[in-house]
Amino acid sequence: MSAFDKDDYLNDLPDPADFMAAGPADGSRESSPADRKGEKMNDSSSEAQSFETAASRAAEAAAKAAADAEAAADDAAKAAEAADEAAADAASAETAESAESAGETAEAAAAAEGGADADTNADGGLTPLGQAKKEAAEYLEALQRERAEFINYRNRTQRDMDRARQQGIIDVLNAMLPALDDVDRIREHDGEMSDSFKAVAAKIDKTFEKFGVEKFGLKGEEFDPTKHDAILHKPDSDVDKPMVDTVVEAGYRIGDRVVRPARVVVASPQS
Repeated sequence: MSAFDKDDYLNDLPDPADFMAAGPADGSRESSPADRKGEKMNDSSSEAQSFETAASRAAEAAAKAAADAEAAADDAAKAAEAADEAAADAASAETAESAESAGETAEAAAAAEGGADADTNADGGLTPLGQAKKEAAEYLEALQRERAEFINYRNRTQRDMDRARQQGIIDVLNAMLPALDDVDRIREHDGEMSDSFKAVAAKIDKTFEKFGVEKFGLKGEEFDPTKHDAILHKPDSDVDKPMVDTVVEAGYRIGDRVVRPARVVVASPQS
C-alpha cells in the first residue's frame, strides 16, 4: 500500500471557480443583458442576410428574363431574315425558270432548223430522211382529201335517202287523196258516220301524222296564195281582207313542202 500524499490529493480536487464558470449542468443558466443584446444583433444579421439572398435571387430572375427576351428578339430577327431569303430564292427560281423556258424555245427552234438542214444534203438534194418526210406529207394530204370526199359522199347519200323517203310518202299520200277527201265529206255529216268508221278515219289521220304529214285549211283563216288555191271569189262586206269562206278540199304538206294546196272559196272585201 502506497503512502498517502496530501499535496497530490489537494491538487486533484476541482477548483470552485471552475464550477462557477461552467454553470448549471442542465444548460438552464439565465442569460445576461449583454448576452441578449448579442442575440438580437445575431437575429438582425440573419434577417439582413435573408433579405440580401432574396434580392439576389430577384436580380438573377430579372437578368434571366431579360436574357430570354433578348433571345426571343434574336429569333424573330432570324425568322425575318429567313423569310427575306426565301422570297429572294423564289424570285431567283422564277427568273431561272423563265430563262430556262426561253432557252428551251430557242433550242426547239434550233432543232427545227437543224432538222430542215438534215433533210437536204450538200448538193441541195433530199436525204433519205427528207425523202421519207416528203412522202409522208403527200400521203397525209391524199388521206385528208379522201376523207373529205367520203364525208361529202356520206352527207349526200343521207340527203338522197331522206328525199327518197319523203317522195315515197308523197306518192302514197297522192294515191290516198281521193279517199281522204271522201272521208272529209262524210265528216261534214256527222249523223251519217258510224262509230266504226270514225275509228278508222282517226287511225288514218294518226298514221299520216306519224310520217310528218300535216293537214291544213280552215274556214275563217286569212287567204294565203302560197298554200291556198282559190277556186272562187265572192264579195263580202263583212271582211276587210281576203278570208277563207269555204274549204272544198283540205291541203296537205310535209315540213315546208306543200303536197297539195287547199282548194277554197275566198270571201273578198267589196271595192
